[in-house]
Amino acid sequence: MSNNVNDKLKLLAKDLSTDVPRSPRETIAGYVVAARVLDKCRSVIAEIAGDYHFDCPLDRMFFDFTELDSTAFKAFVAEGASDDEVAAYITEHAKKREQVDIVIWNNNLRYKSIADMPANLQEFLEGYIEEFVPKHRPVYVWFDVYDLEEGRL
Repeated sequence: MSNNVNDKLKLLAKDLSTDVPRSPRETIAGYVVAARVLDKCRSVIAEIAGDYHFDCPLDRMFFDFTELDSTAFKAFVAEGASDDEVAAYITEHAKKREQVDIVIWNNNLRYKSIADMPANLQEFLEGYIEEFVPKHRPVYVWFDVYDLEEGRL
């Protein structure tokens, strides 16, 4: 990477050791999770990700649905791509789908209850919620876990 690209990426990357990525509810190119994936990707490249990970199971849901290659996505982001440039990249490279299919996928994730998740994730979240979500704050849907833990709800 050239110095200009590093500088641009550094300006765009959130320091996730002191900040949090965007909510999984926020969209880029019409996809939930995408903004969060991008924030974590930038921070991992800039080596300021704290405890956050890129290409984690949540990110994989985005990459699997869009059929984007996470390595190619990361390489594009490393060039210092803005949110708008990443949105264009996603639109151009993601599997072409009807808008209604994207809306259905978005809503499936937005409103997925813990009980609708695979058994291994339910088991993981049982302890995770107890440890990281503020007490007496109900978790209605999966995305609430992130937003409660990170102080958005």
